[in-house]
Amino acid sequence: MLLKGNRLPANPLTASKLNAVEFGSRDIMWKRSLFKFGLAAALVSTLATPVLSQDTKSSLSGEQKREIERLIGEYIRTNPEIILESMRNLQERDRAAQQRRAAENLVSYRNELINDRQAPIGGNPEGDVTVVEFFDYRCTYCKRVYPAVVKLLSDDPNVRYVFKEFPILSPVSRIAAQAALAAWNIDKTKYVQFHTRLMATSGNLNEKRILLIAESSGLDSAKIKIEMNSPSIERALQANKHLAEKLGISGTPVFIIGNRLVPGAIDYSTLKKLVAEARDKS
Repeated sequence: MLLKGNRLPANPLTASKLNAVEFGSRDIMWKRSLFKFGLAAALVSTLATPVLSQDTKSSLSGEQKREIERLIGEYIRTNPEIILESMRNLQERDRAAQQRRAAENLVSYRNELINDRQAPIGGNPEGDVTVVEFFDYRCTYCKRVYPAVVKLLSDDPNVRYVFKEFPILSPVSRIAAQAALAAWNIDKTKYVQFHTRLMATSGNLNEKRILLIAESSGLDSAKIKIEMNSPSIERALQANKHLAEKLGISGTPVFIIGNRLVPGAIDYSTLKKLVAEARDKS
């Protein structure tokens, strides 16, 4: 309800300032620039949600509502950069919130990360530092970083390595992940060799080629093919997907070392440094 008979000027564009308007029990003096900026920013930041609340709208006349909407539209047309700026601010705020949630979830889901009985283990099972990697066999960057992983495990005998099969790039990615987990279930001593050969492959992959690689790694391809469709493997892949979602992981590779989540194909020196930092903090 407008008190004291206050109304917006008939021509606010030529007025030196907007008249005082009281919403409820408060008088709010709006200078035209602040009025335009505040409402435009509210419009952009809420991205298509109503600029004014229902209570505020009900206290304005139809003419006042139209004038406010016109001022907002005019401000955005003459200052379009505010839309990009607001979008950037929203994205930065969302990114920061995601990082906070991921950090919290690293603590909450630590047991699932490092003590998952269904996840293949490499390196030293009793190592003092655990490195967890989410990867996809069709991921170029995963293949690129793998030599650094091999070198790390060779140079540092106290690293425990957890392989998180995370097939997200193609149906063939999933077939390869199923075959790898089948290899782990059938003969744990053959997993790393099979994994290494899958990572070393170039060109197209298909089920036939994957099974041939299994054979060349000393595995029985017939048994692998049967085990690939076992319920335990489906549960393992679903658990990895769920865990990735909780940690905000949507790509590969991603490394978790100590309390750090590190995406991308990092080099050997970075891997070594992160392991050293985790060891110092343990």
